Amino acid sequence: MENNSCQENKVQLAIVEEKVSSIERLTIKLDNAIEKISEVNNNVSRMLAVHEEKIAKQEQVDNILFDKIDKLRDKMDLDHDGVLNRIRTLEKKVWVGLGILGAITFILNSPLLPEMFRGLPSNAAPAMIKAK
Repeated sequence: MENNSCQENKVQLAIVEEKVSSIERLTIKLDNAIEKISEVNNNVSRMLAVHEEKIAKQEQVDNILFDKIDKLRDKMDLDHDGVLNRIRTLEKKVWVGLGILGAITFILNSPLLPEMFRGLPSNAAPAMIKAK
């Protein structure tokens, strides 16, 4: 019986040693996996830092561009208002000139024009020329 018991103990010991060996291999694999996950985590952290920096720089560039666009829009609005004012002034001058031209045309084509000059002395025109 002792022999039987001793052999059973040896078998059980061999089984336990095999299980311990399997657990050691699993532990080594887990350690390797944890190391790789740590490396990946560090790489991802570095990549995120780089991307955050790029995003921050892009936001700064965007803010600068938006400021420039706003300033350009304001300048364009001022220039547009200036051009409109100049056009309005020119338009007023054109209408005044057309009004004066129309009035002169009306007066020169008026049938009353010869009667207005009838009362002037005939030598008035040469006298005006000599005075100059």
